[in-house]
Amino acid sequence: MSFLESIDGQVLAVVSVFLLMLFVVVWIGIGVTRAREEMTDRLALYGRNQSAQSAREEELAKPLAQRTVGPVVLGISNFLRRFTPVGYLEKIEQQLILAGSPGNLDAPAFVVVKLLATLGGLVAGFFLVDLGGDGLQRIVLFVLPIALGFFGPNAWLKRKIDERRQTMLRALPDILDLLVISVEAGLGFDSALSRVVATVPGPLSEEFFRMLQETRVGVSRRDAMRHLMERTDLDELRSFLLAMIQAEAFGVTIARVLRVQADEMRVKRRQRAQEKAFAAPVKLVFPLVFCIFPSLFVVLLGPAAIQIGEAFVD
Repeated sequence: MSFLESIDGQVLAVVSVFLLMLFVVVWIGIGVTRAREEMTDRLALYGRNQSAQSAREEELAKPLAQRTVGPVVLGISNFLRRFTPVGYLEKIEQQLILAGSPGNLDAPAFVVVKLLATLGGLVAGFFLVDLGGDGLQRIVLFVLPIALGFFGPNAWLKRKIDERRQTMLRALPDILDLLVISVEAGLGFDSALSRVVATVPGPLSEEFFRMLQETRVGVSRRDAMRHLMERTDLDELRSFLLAMIQAEAFGVTIARVLRVQADEMRVKRRQRAQEKAFAAPVKLVFPLVFCIFPSLFVVLLGPAAIQIGEAFVD
């Protein structure tokens, strides 16, 4: 009884530490996110005629996580910047851009979150190591939470990138169809793209809107499209943008290029659907063999096996 009580106490301690670390990470993430969202507003305060008392009241009105944890994590991230390998922060920053900047995180803040998750896994490993029996189990229970804390944020970021790419890939043919309809109705490319962005929600529309904003502030359309290719890294969208750049360079009618690209995207979407349909029977082999067939054998052959066994016993 004392052994069971000790096990229950250890499990309760592990769960409590895990929940505490989860709360701390979420709280820190909220503080960092809100602190970064307020940077633009803080910069906008310069040049305005506001008193020190009103600025102080506005600062005190912010949540505690934003006023305390956010600046601390930002300072830690700036401190850790000098200890990271060369090119690592640039790689993480590119992955965050491909993921759509979830939580308004940047590379140093992501490194801090990853470090905190690893430390939380280390603390959980010290509690879990007492639950193991032999040496191998103790090592696994100690290393597993640390590995989850270290590789977990990267897996989460990769999943965000894949989900965003799939969402943009599904929305691209429909957006091109709307662009074709709008351009053939007499609108210019920028006006048609603005109408499509206002009509169709999603990450792809947000990226097109950002491209339009860049062109409105003076960036050339060619450079804005290249920036869009770097932010999305989608092959289908890259081919469409390259075709638009070539059409603009050689003076080809945009409506014709859009019509060809829209037809091509629909064909590619049909091919992807057919590829998934053809792969479905292969994926069903393992569930059939290991899950459905044994159940059928038990139901169909079980009574016969019982009768045969009884016959031999008699």
